[in-house]
Formats: sequence, C-alpha cells, structure tokens
Amino acid sequence: MKKIHIILLLAIAISIGAIVAMTGDYTTYGSFALSKSNPDQTLNVVGYLDKEKELKYDPEVDANYFEFTMNDKDGTNQVVYYRGAKPQDFERSEQIVVKGSMEGAKFHAKEILMKCPSKYTDDEIRLKEKA
Repeated sequence: MKKIHIILLLAIAISIGAIVAMTGDYTTYGSFALSKSNPDQTLNVVGYLDKEKELKYDPEVDANYFEFTMNDKDGTNQVVYYRGAKPQDFERSEQIVVKGSMEGAKFHAKEILMKCPSKYTDDEIRLKEKA
C-alpha cells in the first residue's frame, strides 16, 4: 500500500470520527407531551411564559432555585424547574426555549434561552431641515 493511500484512509477515519462526535450533542425540538412520553430524552421546548402564574425565585433562600410556568407551542401548560439564577428581564421575554427533560411532574431545564423584545421599533423617523 502506498503512503498516499494510508494518509487518505487516516483522513477519512478522522473525518468520520469528528462527524460522529459532533452529532452526539444535538437535541431535538419537541413539546411537553413528547417529553412526558420520553422522560429520558433531552428536548428543546419552545413556548411562552404564563404571566398569570407566579414565578418562584427568592435569592435570599436559594439563589439557584427558579420555578415558573410555561405554555408550549401546543398550548400545554407545564411547571418548569431550573437549577440556577433567574435570567435578567425574564418576564419581558417574547419567547422561551428550555432545554431539559421531564422528571416526575416537573420539567427540569438545564438551559434557558430567551427571545427578548426588539429594542428597535417601526416608529417613523422625522428629520428637521436647517433653515
């Protein structure tokens, strides 16, 4: 076997190894119903904060305990538990993505991503001419 063939085989093996290593970290998007039926699977659930329900966060008691209620895209209302500090401006977020899994009756989030309201508005800009 020639040296070039050995080098090509090694390059292909390294490429396949890199692809397999990268695909192991991906999670799928789903709903709370899918998470309940597959409690061992980590899912990304997209939804909205239920602003009528109470946010449970008291940094004086436990700064790493945050609990809130969220509605997913299917309309399922679910309590979400997060072991970390409450994100800044959480109540103002337009959309929430929680990454985690169902444990008992609560969804345990490992990460929280927020889509915050746009700071840019469609207001008309008026220019004044100098006289």
